[in-house]
Amino acid sequence: MPEYLLWQGDFMSRKAPFPWFGGKSLASDLIWDRLGNVPNYVEPFAGSLAVLLSRPHDAGLETVNDLDGFVCNAWRAILHDPDATAHACDWPVSEPDLSARHLWLNAHRAELTDRLSGDTDYYDAKIAGWWLWGIASWIGGGWCSGNGPWQSIDGLLTDTRKLPHLGDAGRGVNRRLPQLRNAGQGVNRKLLHLGNAGQGVVDWLLQLSDRMRRVRVCCGDWTRVMGPAVTGLFGGNPTPCGVVLDPPYSAEAGRAGSIYACEDLSVAHNVREWALANGDSPQLRIVLCGYDGEHDMPGWSCVEWKASGGYGCLGETTGRANRTRERLWFSPHCMATATKRQGILEMDDTHG
Repeated sequence: MPEYLLWQGDFMSRKAPFPWFGGKSLASDLIWDRLGNVPNYVEPFAGSLAVLLSRPHDAGLETVNDLDGFVCNAWRAILHDPDATAHACDWPVSEPDLSARHLWLNAHRAELTDRLSGDTDYYDAKIAGWWLWGIASWIGGGWCSGNGPWQSIDGLLTDTRKLPHLGDAGRGVNRRLPQLRNAGQGVNRKLLHLGNAGQGVVDWLLQLSDRMRRVRVCCGDWTRVMGPAVTGLFGGNPTPCGVVLDPPYSAEAGRAGSIYACEDLSVAHNVREWALANGDSPQLRIVLCGYDGEHDMPGWSCVEWKASGGYGCLGETTGRANRTRERLWFSPHCMATATKRQGILEMDDTHG
């Protein structure tokens, strides 16, 4: 097989088919250096699964979770029915469709999440495909958040910040303009640099489905997957477990609100307390992600790394400055590795 086809397949199985704020792909090599080839892996804040998909070893027992039903449903649908999911998300960018699907998906969020939380085998491929198409077509954050200014009013997608001016200006309903860069091809726009050798979205999701065939995808509060039954801390011979904790940034991080659809600025504090309480367990190798000054972790090593910044780097904005604030805290029983990789600025071997 030609080398570029091997590279294409490797890319497809290691990259989520949607953009995600706060992804840890640039830090994933360092994270796996410190976790090592753990037979058990838990990621309670799944998002784009950048760390899991970047795993350099053969997968063992892996469990992921997300509070956002759309995220959980997308990964389950990709796992169980990649063809139907690809069919639903392979759609040209259309502003009316973007508005209509945004409203429809928000209206079905609660029902979807309830069914996902109550049935570990449930998924909806059409909802997954529409959500994937929309998040790839939408500009910035807020897609299907159900929060913020974009609300359904009389069945129309409306920017409530501009409501006082709608009557006077005669502008009608103000909708979010879809993503028009990179030829405006929705999910397909992320495949343009792969050439013509593959079949686009279908091949991508098939590769991801094969990678995730043994991944357990849960939906709900992060604590549901942190007990001994999941982490393996029970019995006479507990299994070493790697845990990556990447909660929403806390209020102390100073990030803008509503970055994610399901966001609780206080959850980071609870995550930190769990990490401190369990960090001394020799069977656990824990990674806590956050911003400089966000967490005080006595006895843990801290690494500074540089994120890509996404849209926030287009200009002299806080997003550009925030790129250098990213930190990883490693529990005492993580592997001691000083490998320096692209995107990692320096190793802080002091503790705290």
